Amino acid sequence: MTAPRGTGAAVAIVAVFLGLGMPAAAQTGQVKSREAIEQIITESGADVAVAFRTIDQPPGASPRLELLIQPDAEFHAASTMKVPVMIELFRQARAGLVKLDEPLLVKNEFASIVDGSPYTLSTGDDSDAEVYKRVGQTMTLVELCEPMITVSSNFATNLLIQRLGAPNVQRTVDGMGAGGMIVRRGVEDGKAFAAGLSNSTTARALMVLMERIARLEAVDADASRQMLDILKRQRFNDAIPAGLPPGTPVAHKTGSITKIHHDAAVVLAPRPFVLVVLTRGIEDLKQSAALMARIARVLYDDAQGSGPPIQHNAGLVDLTPRGRQR
Repeated sequence: MTAPRGTGAAVAIVAVFLGLGMPAAAQTGQVKSREAIEQIITESGADVAVAFRTIDQPPGASPRLELLIQPDAEFHAASTMKVPVMIELFRQARAGLVKLDEPLLVKNEFASIVDGSPYTLSTGDDSDAEVYKRVGQTMTLVELCEPMITVSSNFATNLLIQRLGAPNVQRTVDGMGAGGMIVRRGVEDGKAFAAGLSNSTTARALMVLMERIARLEAVDADASRQMLDILKRQRFNDAIPAGLPPGTPVAHKTGSITKIHHDAAVVLAPRPFVLVVLTRGIEDLKQSAALMARIARVLYDDAQGSGPPIQHNAGLVDLTPRGRQR
């Protein structure tokens, strides 16, 4: 499939700043806004974790700026666990274990990881009803990946996990150095939830995964570009993107359940960065979204105003793939 309009510019921005002849920093800089971020968190009354890192330095070099607040605190992953499921899909496709255009029967029946007993999903507990309309038909694996990320379809997620295997997802996550992300199961497994067997994550783990995608290191460069494209089509944009200047390209994944609300993003600003904000304890999603937007804006301003002047288009290379197949 040909890349969507606008993708080339965004990916090219990443190409400029991810290692094309830019000098490495001697050490990681501290954000000027740390105190302001901590004040925002304190005022919210919520439990918040933040992992932020600029990615305009070559791979392996210290980031120009980094902010870590409770980076290894464990949170319920909510729908952020769908990012590693996407990565595993592309990994298995590259390994020849599955095909992206492989048809899969859409069947609403899954097995609990507790005792193998069957359970089903309901549109009332899901964020998207479209996959339910395809019950009894087939959808390709990449067709399921799109709603899993862009509208956070639980049904699509469970179908993919059933095909790919949660243990395989976890092995891939561990191999990428993001062991703080724990993927035990699909979603809405009531018995597993009651037994305390939920998916969990840390802000650091999500930052690692998102940075690997941004640096075109998740599976391979072409797979990473495709994943960035999908993440850019995210439809829930009231958290991190809402705090950024209009038109700023963002590739991100949200997640929410009761009193849990997260966003993990690659912000394709002139000086690009990865930002993960995990929140716990705010019942109103509008309030938690506003909190994440405030944090994002402060860190955006800090990142764009730090270091030497940004040389737009310096060494620009268009990495957009041509004639790519889904």
